[in-house]
Amino acid sequence: MLRLPPPLTRDLTVERDLRVPMRDGAVLLADRWAPAAGGDGLPTALIRIPYGRAGLAAGPMARPLAERGFQVLIQSTRGTFGSDGPFDPLRREREDGLDTLDWVIEQPWFGESIVLYGASYLGFVQWAVADAVPSQVKAMISGVSESALTLDFLRGDGFSLETPFAWGVQVAGQERRFAMARQVLGGRKVQRALRTLPLSQADTAAIGHRSDYVQNILTHDADAPFWRDLDHRHRVAAVQVPVSTVGGWYDIFLPGQLRDFRALQESGHPLARLTVGPWAHISMGVGQTAAAEALGFGLALARGERPAERAPVRLFVMGEETWRDFPSWPPPGYEPRRLHLRPGGALSAEAPADSPPDGYRYDPADPTPAVGGVRMAFGVKAGRVDNTALEARPDVLTYTTPVLEQDVEVVGEVSAEIFFRSSLPHADVFVRLCDVGADGRSTNVCDGLTSLGGADTSADTSADTSADTTAVAEVRLWPTAYRFRRGHRIRVQVSSGAFPRYNRNSGTGEPRATVTALRAADQQVFHDPRHPSAVILPIRRD
Repeated sequence: MLRLPPPLTRDLTVERDLRVPMRDGAVLLADRWAPAAGGDGLPTALIRIPYGRAGLAAGPMARPLAERGFQVLIQSTRGTFGSDGPFDPLRREREDGLDTLDWVIEQPWFGESIVLYGASYLGFVQWAVADAVPSQVKAMISGVSESALTLDFLRGDGFSLETPFAWGVQVAGQERRFAMARQVLGGRKVQRALRTLPLSQADTAAIGHRSDYVQNILTHDADAPFWRDLDHRHRVAAVQVPVSTVGGWYDIFLPGQLRDFRALQESGHPLARLTVGPWAHISMGVGQTAAAEALGFGLALARGERPAERAPVRLFVMGEETWRDFPSWPPPGYEPRRLHLRPGGALSAEAPADSPPDGYRYDPADPTPAVGGVRMAFGVKAGRVDNTALEARPDVLTYTTPVLEQDVEVVGEVSAEIFFRSSLPHADVFVRLCDVGADGRSTNVCDGLTSLGGADTSADTSADTSADTTAVAEVRLWPTAYRFRRGHRIRVQVSSGAFPRYNRNSGTGEPRATVTALRAADQQVFHDPRHPSAVILPIRRD
C-alpha cells in the first residue's frame, strides 16, 4: 500500500545486551540500533518482543526504522532470550513496559521522544501501558493486535482452538536450536495434535511435554478471573497518546482491534487512525504498512510536527480492490439489511414463506473443516480461497441470491440469526458469507461461529439445555468491506464447524480439556415466517 522513504543511512551500529532493571529486581535485555553517526538524540522506537532480538526483529522491523530517522530499542520480554523470567505470556507487560519507558528516558543517548511500535504481541504490550505512558511517548503504532489478546479465542460460546494452541507450541520451543525450521517442518505434526483426545494431552503430542499456556487456555474461559491481569480493555478510553492501528480483514484479532478503535472514537480521542487491508495475520502488507505509519505518522509526531492529513479510517474494499477513506468505524451511510434463507437454497430480501427445515448430519469424528479465512498456523492458507470442495460436503448448507443486477457494497459489522435445532443439547452454528463469481467459484468474505447449549466449555454444562428444541443462534461474523459485483451472487453457508480453527463440538457438553467421547448430531435449519433465518449485512444506501 505505502512505500517507505529512501534510507538516510545504511551504516548502523548495534549495542547488544543492554540491561534494563525492573521494579522487582528482574533484568530484561535489550539491543539498541542507531546510525553510526548522529544516532544519539534521535526519536526512539521501542519494540518489546517475546520472539528474540535477532532475525525477525532485526531485519524487517528495526533496520528500516533505524535507517530512516529513528534509533530503535528492541527488548526481549520477561523470561525470553536472556531476560530474567519465567515467561508467563501477556501477564507482566504493563509493569515491565512502564519500567522500561522510565529507563529509556534516563539514558544519555535518549532525545526527547518515544514511539511505541510493533504488531500482534508487540502491539498488545503497547495497549498494556498506553493509558499511563510518560509525556515523552508521542505515538503508538499497533498492528494486528488488541488490548485483550487471547481472550476472544476463549469465548464460552465459541472456542478458537488452532491459533492459541499453535502459538503456545511455538513459544514453548522457540529458543531451541533450529527453532524456526522445526516450526515450519512441524506444522503437520501440530495439525495432527489438534485431533488428540483428550485435548489436555495435545501439547505433549506436539512437542513432547506440557505447555502451561496451552493448559491454561483449555482450562479457563475468557471471563475467568485467571485472565484478569492481561485484560486491558477498560484502559482504552483513557488513552491520549496518538494512535495508528493497522489491521487485516482476515486477521485473528480484527474484532477486538475494531472494538478498541471504536472506544477511542467514542472517548473523543484527539488523534487516532485505522488502516485495514485484505490481509491475514502474517501477511507482508501488515508489516509494510505499519512501518510506513511509523515513519510517516509516528516520526512526524516524534519531531513535533503534524502528520500529513488523512481520513481517520482507510479501508481496502475487497471486490472493488481499491482503498477508500471514511470518517469513522463503522462508517456512516450503511444500514443493516436482512437477506433471508429460503427453501431450495435461495437467499433473498423477501421474507420466507412456509417451508420445511433443511437438515444435515454433523459428525465430530469427521468434522467440517476450516478452509481459508481467519487462520494462523504454519502450512495453512488463510484469506480468500475457493470454497467449492467445502460446499460439496453433505454437512454444509448453502443459500444463494439470484445474479445481482447491480453492485452491492457491504462495509461494517456482519451478523446472522439462524433458527436451529439439534438432536443433541450441545451444538455449534458456523456461518460464512461468500461471493460467487460469474464462473461459479465461491470465495469466502467473512464468517463466524457460536455455540448453543454452553457446549464444550471449560466447565461441565451438560444440563444447560434440552435436545430437539428450536433456538436462535446469533452469530457474529468478522467485519468486512466488500463490494459484490453485478453479475455475481451472494452466498451464505451454514454448518456446524470449522475445525481446527474452532474446536469441534463433541456433542456431549463435557469440558473441552478432558472430553474423549464424540457424538454425531442431526441438525436442522429453519426458514419460515415464524423462524426467519437471515444474514444481516450493512449495505450502502442508494
